[in-house]
Amino acid sequence: MIRLLIADDHAIIRDGLKQIISFMPDMQVVGEAATGDEVLQMVRTTAVDLLLLDMSMPGRSGIALIQQIHASYPALPILILSMHQESQYAVQAMRAGAAGYITKNTASSQLIEGIRKVASGDTFVSPEISAKLIRQLHRQEEALPHTRLTAREFQIFNMLVTGESVNEIARILALSNKTVSTHKAAILQKLDATTTAHLIHYALKHGLINDG
Repeated sequence: MIRLLIADDHAIIRDGLKQIISFMPDMQVVGEAATGDEVLQMVRTTAVDLLLLDMSMPGRSGIALIQQIHASYPALPILILSMHQESQYAVQAMRAGAAGYITKNTASSQLIEGIRKVASGDTFVSPEISAKLIRQLHRQEEALPHTRLTAREFQIFNMLVTGESVNEIARILALSNKTVSTHKAAILQKLDATTTAHLIHYALKHGLINDG
C-alpha cells in the first residue's frame, strides 16, 4: 500500500486527487496539507510513502520547501504537481530533491503511473515536460543564461517576474532584504538585465511565465 500525503492549497484540487486515488487498491491518502508549514508538520507526524506536492503554496513552498524536506527526509519520495509547464521548473525541482514532476493538466492515468514509479524509487516526468527537455537538448538551450541560475536564484527570479517585491520575497522566504537584494543583483547580472521589467521580458521571451 502506497501511503500518500497530498499538499495543495486548493481544496478542490485535493478532493479531485483523492477521488482519483480512491479507485486504486494499492494507494491510500493518509494526510492533506494546504501550506508549507502543514506539510512539514505532517511529514514529521505521519507515516508517508510519498509526498504529492504542489509547487506553489502559501508560506514556505517551491524549491526551498523541496530542499528542506529532502534534507530532513531523504528517503521520502517527492512528486511535484505544478501548474508550470516550462521544463526549467522541472529541472530545478529535481535538482532540489524531487523524484518526479507532473503538470496539473496531466491525465489521471499518467498521475497514477507517476505515483507508482516514484514510490518504487524510480523517477517520473510527465510526457509534455519530457518532450520539452529533449527538444532543449537538441537546441542546446542549456547555454541560455537562466539555466545558470542557482535553485535559490531561479526561485527569486520567478517571484520577481510574477510581481513580488524584494520585501515580499524576503518575508515569504524568511530571508533578509539584503540577502534577497544580493540574489536579485546576481540574477540581473547573469541575465544581462538592469531592471525587473527586463527580467519580465526575458521570462516571457523564453516561456518561463505566461503572457497575461
